Amino acid sequence: MMEAEKADTTRLLRDWAKGDRAALDALAPRVYKELRRVAGSLMQAEHGGRTLSATALVHEAYLRLVDASRIEVEHRAHFLALAAKVMRQILLDNARRRRAAKRGDGAIRVDLDAVAEIVADESGDRALIALDDALDELAHVDERRARVVEMRYFGGLSVEDTAAALHVSADTVMRDWKIARAWLTARIRG
Repeated sequence: MMEAEKADTTRLLRDWAKGDRAALDALAPRVYKELRRVAGSLMQAEHGGRTLSATALVHEAYLRLVDASRIEVEHRAHFLALAAKVMRQILLDNARRRRAAKRGDGAIRVDLDAVAEIVADESGDRALIALDDALDELAHVDERRARVVEMRYFGGLSVEDTAAALHVSADTVMRDWKIARAWLTARIRG
């Protein structure tokens, strides 16, 4: 996305937060396209047995974000970070609902570089829930690193957008990303 377009999106987000419905109308196609890209990568390996599609994930996230009253949005990357949090919660809610209907449990291996594989196979719900639990633990240890994982993994944000949302450098995001991935992998395997 070009810098001018990012700035315009930020302006529209701020106008929408102030209650301007016309800004939301102009914003919707831009945000939808970006959220659809993120959801597509998250749901790439979904198969017929699942009840949630990438489109449904985007629609649910969009509805939750639009229904939120007066969201304080600093800029486009901040909005995408909020969207990542919402999509994470939707995926987890669905995984937990499916999990409640199933029996059995076991050790799970989670590879943070393979999002599609996590939600694709039969143990995907357990893996996603284990990742969420570990991410919650990480948030107690280091909130920023947990947010980096949430934004990059669940939100599909670039290093630059994550850095902008967190008000840190891209190098800090990369360092946090590497450390958080190692921490989460060790925690889940342990």
